[in-house]
Amino acid sequence: MSRSRRAVRWLQPGLVVKRWILTSGLGLVIALLGAAVWADLQPIYWTLAGIQWLLQSITRVLPREITGPLVLAIGAGLIWLGQSRSFGTIQKALAPDRDTLLVDALAAQGRLNRGPSIVAIGGGTGLSTLLSGLKRYSSNLTAIVTVADDGGSSGVLRRELGVQPPGDIRNCLAALAREEPLLTRLFQYRFPAGTGLEGHSFGNLFLTALTAITGSLEAAITASSRVLAVQGQVVPATNADVRLWAELENGERIEGESRIGHASSPIVRLGCLPERPPALPRAIEAIAHADLIVLGPGSLYTSLLPNLLVPDLVEAIARSKAPRLYICNLMTQPGETDRLDVEGHLRAIEAQLASLGVEKRLFTAVLAQEALPETELLVHYRRKGAEPVTCDSRRLRRQGYAVMEAPLHGGRPTATLRHDPRSLALAVMRFYRNTRSRQAPPWSPPSAQPAAADAQ
Repeated sequence: MSRSRRAVRWLQPGLVVKRWILTSGLGLVIALLGAAVWADLQPIYWTLAGIQWLLQSITRVLPREITGPLVLAIGAGLIWLGQSRSFGTIQKALAPDRDTLLVDALAAQGRLNRGPSIVAIGGGTGLSTLLSGLKRYSSNLTAIVTVADDGGSSGVLRRELGVQPPGDIRNCLAALAREEPLLTRLFQYRFPAGTGLEGHSFGNLFLTALTAITGSLEAAITASSRVLAVQGQVVPATNADVRLWAELENGERIEGESRIGHASSPIVRLGCLPERPPALPRAIEAIAHADLIVLGPGSLYTSLLPNLLVPDLVEAIARSKAPRLYICNLMTQPGETDRLDVEGHLRAIEAQLASLGVEKRLFTAVLAQEALPETELLVHYRRKGAEPVTCDSRRLRRQGYAVMEAPLHGGRPTATLRHDPRSLALAVMRFYRNTRSRQAPPWSPPSAQPAAADAQ
């Protein structure tokens, strides 16, 4: 792109730069006038006399038909040179290794700042997948994350150091990070060997150490967010040491998130100790100001429903006037959601809410994967006991749900059957825009491009 075209791009609206340049120029003129008045107006007389003498001298050499355009061109050139060098110096200071032009970065950030306030509730890899897609559309994101994990690295740190499990929070911070990719990779790095270190991720250890230093996981998350330049905020669902339990269809009761995920019988009831854990004020505030509330995707009983065991969160969602969307998984999870279709997932959510005394539906819209084609990958999943989560859209619509189906897996071949961040975020934003407009059809195939794709 030529320099002239780049210069013209600074005139586009929404950069929040021109107004402050003009304000500075106006301030300079007013300051000079104030100084002149203070000096009994003599500087103004001298300046006007000097300008008059200079113009008369120039026009004696060249006619004004030539002098005027020439002086105008010289002035415009000096302005262009000064501004281009100034912005170039600023870009080198702020982003010395990035190829993105400063004007593009400012325009993209302006669009992100004007994006909707979205609250995403969940945990596991599903929530981080959603966040990594949504950050292309808005910087006003809040992730409310479950803290019931007791397996893997998080479980070890929880048992040995008494901290809340940092794993799901670490994934969300990494998904929303805008800092250098190397720093994000470091945060996600998992030690492959080493006594006491094997299996732990650097981010988990980092958050655990910060929790000890700052005194709370919430403060540790805030500090980590500054380090990673997180786009939005990550908030634990509660600051209590929550431990899950589940009652199974065969009458057995099991405890611990890691055991619930491999239950030997269908789950009929989920609970936690302590009962009715408190929510953090930041989570309640984010829900109150949300333009859209999203639940999922993620493991139904170990990532999503644990958040609905926090009564304050449920009450805040019920009070909110924002549209609420449930995103269903692509595949069932053996030992947790065997044989459950989309309706079964919604029934489990409603049963959980009913146990807290909430009778009305909180999530009346559902986003599901359209029918998956028969592939070798799907056959591979079936061998492991997983099936596609089927969606009877007609039946659900008769029950009052708004049902949307889309190719959430994406169009490119992959080694796993998981949500594609871009396809998922595009579908969520299409739902939000259609809900806001009220005049658009209830659902149409996604085709729009992300508002800030160039900035990522």
